[in-house]
Amino acid sequence: MLSIFKTIDGKTSKQNDITPGCWVHMCRPDDEEIDRIVSELSIDGDYLMAALDDEESPRVDSEEGDTLIIIDIPVVEKNGKSFSYSTLPLGIIYTDENIITVCLRETSLIDMFAEGKVKGFSTNKKTRFILQLLQRNAARFLQYLKQIDKSSVTIEAELHKSMQNRELIQMLALEKSLVYFSTSLTSNERVLKKLLRLDFIQRYPDDTELLEDVLVENEQAISMCSIYRDILSGTMDAFASIISNNLNIIMKLLASITIVLSIPAIVAAFFGMNTGVPWEGSMTGFYIAIGIALGGSLITALILWVKKMF
Repeated sequence: MLSIFKTIDGKTSKQNDITPGCWVHMCRPDDEEIDRIVSELSIDGDYLMAALDDEESPRVDSEEGDTLIIIDIPVVEKNGKSFSYSTLPLGIIYTDENIITVCLRETSLIDMFAEGKVKGFSTNKKTRFILQLLQRNAARFLQYLKQIDKSSVTIEAELHKSMQNRELIQMLALEKSLVYFSTSLTSNERVLKKLLRLDFIQRYPDDTELLEDVLVENEQAISMCSIYRDILSGTMDAFASIISNNLNIIMKLLASITIVLSIPAIVAAFFGMNTGVPWEGSMTGFYIAIGIALGGSLITALILWVKKMF
């Protein structure tokens, strides 16, 4: 899908033709749309294809006056009753006259700009637009990190009530999401630092200051991600130890019960032999055998109790 936006008199609206000062957004573009952009804007088609590769790493590349910026943006998907978090690449192509963004799917980050919800946004201010996009992206990482932290607290409370595999799998999914976020944030930081050295950023001191603010927010997100990741990893290890300890307690209890119950079986086996045994044929012998069995079991149970095997 191809969308063209332009800010006129402070209002951003869609239009059909690509003119200087336009913002072109491409979401899962088909071959016809890609050919149109390459033809009308004279940009390298590889730039567009790189942004459509879901395995593409964040980077900055400049060639013939055009600059390609690829960053990772966070995405969230509903998975049953829980949510899964991941990242995907967003391509930003800076030309002398236009800005092109390319993404594999629709995201709320782009929708904020398309719907005019970002204060001070203008398609004519290309450098400022890129920095606002980067700033909102860092803020979105922070927002999702807080959601992950709240989800982990909720799941931890459920784990205290019942040690179910479902909660453990959800915790594992959150830890996996934090790994994705940590990797993407670190890669985005390298891109931000490289942008500081580019001419079209250094041209405007205010924009340079804004980029430094974006760097601070990104570093804050990296720090939060690291903290939440350590907490979640420690929680997972703690619950793994608890589950292992509970299993050991159950096995110890079962072993103790087996030992106690084996005493009557040994006594019954002894008096049940085919050879002659004491008090054979007498009811007194039966009661004596029962007494020996119960007495042996009680003594064994008492010893195990003292040794805290129960």
